[in-house]
Amino acid sequence: MNRTILSLIFLAILSGITGIYQQQMQAINIPEQHKQTSNSSSETKPVSSPLFRIIKNGKYGFIDQTGKIVIEPQFDLAWNFVDGRSQIKIDDKYGYINEMGKKVIPPQFRLAYAFSNGLALVVIDYEYGYIDTNGKIAIKPQFSQALAFNQGLAAVQIDEKYGYINSSGKIVIKPQFDGAKHFYEGLSAVQIGDQWGYINSNGKLVVQPQFDETLRFSEGLAAVQVGDKWGYIDKTGTMAIEPQFEQAWEFTEGLAVVQIGDKWGYIASNGQIAIKPRFDRTTSFSQGIAAVKVDDKYGYINTNGKIVIPPQFDLALSFTSGLALVYVGGKAGYINKVGQFVWYPTN
Repeated sequence: MNRTILSLIFLAILSGITGIYQQQMQAINIPEQHKQTSNSSSETKPVSSPLFRIIKNGKYGFIDQTGKIVIEPQFDLAWNFVDGRSQIKIDDKYGYINEMGKKVIPPQFRLAYAFSNGLALVVIDYEYGYIDTNGKIAIKPQFSQALAFNQGLAAVQIDEKYGYINSSGKIVIKPQFDGAKHFYEGLSAVQIGDQWGYINSNGKLVVQPQFDETLRFSEGLAAVQVGDKWGYIDKTGTMAIEPQFEQAWEFTEGLAVVQIGDKWGYIASNGQIAIKPRFDRTTSFSQGIAAVKVDDKYGYINTNGKIVIPPQFDLALSFTSGLALVYVGGKAGYINKVGQFVWYPTN
């Protein structure tokens, strides 16, 4: 089982029955599994403050940054807003609401994913296609597997091979790969046989397939697996940081999570240790803070490695728009950057 699946399973288990882990992040790797433009002028103007998903008495709703309920918990499932839309589930069907809580696309799909580049991936009659922000079919469901659009392209499966389409549904990179991922920073990982390399947006191989597993490019570098170790390459395919880590994640805010032995820490883009591996688990940095696990509890550190919120949570996720989702006793709540609850844990 490769590293991508393990990471997804780990996160899914931690987020567990609440379904808090964002659905759009499940679209990392097609072979294993699965933002939008402005709203139409006829809609009520959405709230300007970011919204945060909550669960109360088994139903999902949304709060603002102060902890005030903006959309009453009423959905069987809901996902975070991406560019003004949230996927919601009611009676085994998926649809979309806007930031006022209005059902702008009524629940009707077997599966539905986040909007990106003005289109959302949906499943109709076991086939994948795309809808626009009004719910109209933009690209007919016809694919057995597909990913969301990113940087104007989406990977799709046709006759057991993967290629890429543009937002009009036209095939622009012919199906030829055994696996395919999203484009980031102009490059996408593709699989030929059992090895991974990278193509550019014209479909040209710029890094020959040679790696056992790959992650996306971020801040000019991509983590790659060679044998049982992870390192980093640049966009020419040159090994910038030699494979030496048990695990390695993408760079964010100048730092990347790595595992050395059974401990986790952070490296800088030159490969030097920035925060010594001493944690049982970590998250990537977001808004200058990262969650870390120490003695079975999660807290937060800053980019100097100093603990700024003491370990006290059963699980802690990254900060987004000033708040972070944390779990205590199987219940989910939100804290601010000084560790105060703005939404006390509920289930």
